[in-house]
Amino acid sequence: MSLDITPAVPTGRQLIQGYGDGGFRIADETHQGSVMVFTDETRPWPVTVPDAISADSLKEILESEPGLLVIGCGPKFVPPPAGLRDALKAAGVALEWMDTGAACRTFNVLLAEERPAAAALIAVD
Repeated sequence: MSLDITPAVPTGRQLIQGYGDGGFRIADETHQGSVMVFTDETRPWPVTVPDAISADSLKEILESEPGLLVIGCGPKFVPPPAGLRDALKAAGVALEWMDTGAACRTFNVLLAEERPAAAALIAVD
């Protein structure tokens, strides 16, 4: 028996279908490199290492006022840069920081729940 466990999400949402080999498969499109994922679109993100993540590098996301931001920091968990959580809190955004794989899965759950969220994902090999 085979079961389809793909979460049901509204049409046009940016469901993350896969990651690795330096990119992502999102809503049936391939994206090379790191990305910013909104509920209805995906954009390139020039960040490649966790230490480069700052409120400034997340400006486009913060302007969308997501409420919740899921950050995938790469292949393994490392702590967020000093001051990032406080800067996002001051902007009214809650931070969920985790490795990229966990961030992809978490963002998909948030999409299925139709929660206002965005993701910033560092590409992994």
